[in-house]
Amino acid sequence: MAGLVVVLAVASVACGGDSGGASAGASSGGSDGSGEEVLAVVDGTSITLADLDSRLGDQLGRMDFQHRSQRYQLIESALTDMIQSRLLTEEAAARGVSVDELVASTTEGKVEVTDAQIEDWYRRNRSRVGGQPFEDVSPQIRTFLEDGERAELVNAFAKQLEAEREVVYYLEPARADFDLTGAPSAGPEDAAVTLVEFSDFECPFCGRFFPTVNEIKEEYGDRVRFVYLQFPLTNLHTNAFKAAEASLCAHEQDSFWEMHDLMFTEQGSLGVPELKEKASRLGLDTEEFDACLDSGRQAERIRADMQQGTTVGVSGTPALFVNGVNVPGGAVPYDVVAAAIDRELQRADSD
Repeated sequence: MAGLVVVLAVASVACGGDSGGASAGASSGGSDGSGEEVLAVVDGTSITLADLDSRLGDQLGRMDFQHRSQRYQLIESALTDMIQSRLLTEEAAARGVSVDELVASTTEGKVEVTDAQIEDWYRRNRSRVGGQPFEDVSPQIRTFLEDGERAELVNAFAKQLEAEREVVYYLEPARADFDLTGAPSAGPEDAAVTLVEFSDFECPFCGRFFPTVNEIKEEYGDRVRFVYLQFPLTNLHTNAFKAAEASLCAHEQDSFWEMHDLMFTEQGSLGVPELKEKASRLGLDTEEFDACLDSGRQAERIRADMQQGTTVGVSGTPALFVNGVNVPGGAVPYDVVAAAIDRELQRADSD
């Protein structure tokens, strides 16, 4: 059973690979007087960390964010477990029962997994159980799904207890700092929450996430600023880079989101002729658009976006960051994104 649970816990919902992010520092031998770390001295000439930038590229930045993210996740998980355990223990004592009895009372009669749910899960995740016959793994799938429902019920009950008591969190998550100057965005710049998406117009998972983007905009309005950064996976999608260029050429004419929506709606037609046809259909200045697309003048901006993503560990799309905090999982459901946004709104309200 343990082996199956490990396999079931991993799913691909992003193009390219997992998105994430991360800190390693070099030990210093002193300073050269300008504040730079001196790593070595050759014939009286200092070699500083800055001198190694061209050789290291974004590796240190990526390691730094990954380290900070993993450290936060480890501490946050332990903190959550401790708070939940303390709340359940106190509530059990107040009711005169054991913690096990309290937990059982919150889940008894509420956990129900149907045969249809098991079959549906198996159909969608057959590769994750190594292609084993349904009859062999259905009991394990049932247990897995029941355990998941039971854990959700206990977590919800603990959250209810938390809301009834005075629980204040001071732990801050690791946050990525992005340069969003000139990037296509929707919503006010001073919004309490900024959601950054690294995306690829030809990625099917990004296409799957596209309706969620629109739902976020509709539901949160001016409380959220949505920013799109380019991350075309050229090793997988031959039209992705030109499509990214096309979106920024449309952005020059204040029509990024119109082109964004149209390309995700018509992901199967992203060749250069089709991109130009889309621009015409949107009523753009086609002479200016075509000149922009043919010149490749947006390529540098795209590579800069990709560099920002790589620095924080993005390797697949879509990759989401809410106020700089990574939302793992790629094309996650609306509820997952909404929960991350709500947490940041609550932080803003409490400040």
